Order: sequence, then structure tokens, then C-alpha cells
Amino acid sequence: MNIQNWTDVIVLSLQNVWISVVSFLPTLIVAIIILLVGLFVASVLGSLVEKIFDALKLDVFLSKTLGLASYFERAGLNLRGAYFLGQLVNWFLIISFLLAVTDMLGLYAFSNFLKDVLNYIPNVVAAVLIMLATFVVANFLRRVVSASVASARLHASKFLGTLTWWSVVVFGLLTALVQLNVAVSVINTLITGFIAMLALAGGLAFGLGGKSYAEYLINKLREHTEHR
Repeated sequence: MNIQNWTDVIVLSLQNVWISVVSFLPTLIVAIIILLVGLFVASVLGSLVEKIFDALKLDVFLSKTLGLASYFERAGLNLRGAYFLGQLVNWFLIISFLLAVTDMLGLYAFSNFLKDVLNYIPNVVAAVLIMLATFVVANFLRRVVSASVASARLHASKFLGTLTWWSVVVFGLLTALVQLNVAVSVINTLITGFIAMLALAGGLAFGLGGKSYAEYLINKLREHTEHR
């Protein structure tokens, strides 16, 4: 009697497992089909976007107009803006279809993670656009400052133009990092510390190395005011 009861329990358990597997198979097959279709669509649209921006000469614009090719070459990288945008569209669609598949399969923890990734992609696009606008403005202001200083027959026109370029680029980089939510508090702390370091270094340099010159300037100012 006991043996028969145990046999019935095992058979019933196996039947339940088999029923669960059989009922889950159609959902799994549909999910696999959706994923394969999504991979195909993502690949086609990604390649299409890359070809469109190749036809628009995006890489030529980034390398010649913005002058970004030299910076990528120093880092050992190739400037491929059209390829980057194509891959961005490709992975966006892959993650979107994968999100639909995980919802169908009930993988809600992984689905929530994919939702966070999709919500983060607009921040990446905005950061890239910020950096592109930064380089456009930086190059324009460098030419304006260098030409203005040179036309005024003042010295260090190249230095002032380069200083202007770096100021705009650093500001744009910090703005892009804030857009990416990369430790905003840490960035603010670094900026404050960097400014304090420059002020302290300038004060020490002027106080130690320029003490005599500062005294000379003060005496000149005193003589000028006393004569008046």
C-alpha cells in the first residue's frame, strides 16, 4: 500500500513537470522567434544607419571640421562616428527585443535591468551631442581669440587660443559627465579641489618667487599716489 502511494506521488510529480514543460514550450518557441527576428531587424537597421551617416560624410566632418582625428590617433583608436551610431541603434533594438522576451519568460529581475539600460541610452546620446557641440564651439572660439589677439599685435595669440580651447573642452567634458550621472558629487569635489590647488600654488609662487617684484610694484604704486 505504501509502495503504491509513493509510486502515485512520483508519477503525479512527473506528470506535473511534463505538463509544465509542455505548456512552457510554446512560450519559449515564440520568445526565441521574437529574439531572432529582433536580431535580424537590429542588424539591418544598424547597417542602414551606418550607411546613411557614411553617405553624409560624418567621419569627414568629425575629422576635418572638428579636428577629432588626431586625438583618436593619439589614443590608438580610429574615428568611426557612423559605425558608432549604427552600433548604438543596433544594440538599442537588441535590448528592446530582449526586454520583450524576458517579459514573456517571466524574468522580471533581468527585465528591470534592461529597462534601466534603455533609460540610460538617451543620456549617452545627449553626452555625445554635448561633446560634439563642445568641440565645434571650442574650435570656433580658438580661431576667434587667436585672430583677435594677433590682429591687435599682442603676444601669445596661440597660447590664448589654446587656453580658450581647453577651457571650453573641460567645461563640456564635465557637463557630459554630469549628464551621464558619473559621480556628480565627486566631480564637484575635484573641481573645487583643482581651483583651490591653483589658487594655493599661485599664492605660494607669487609669495616666494615674486616677493621682490611685488614689493617693487607696491613701491611704484605708492610713489604714483604720493606724487598726486
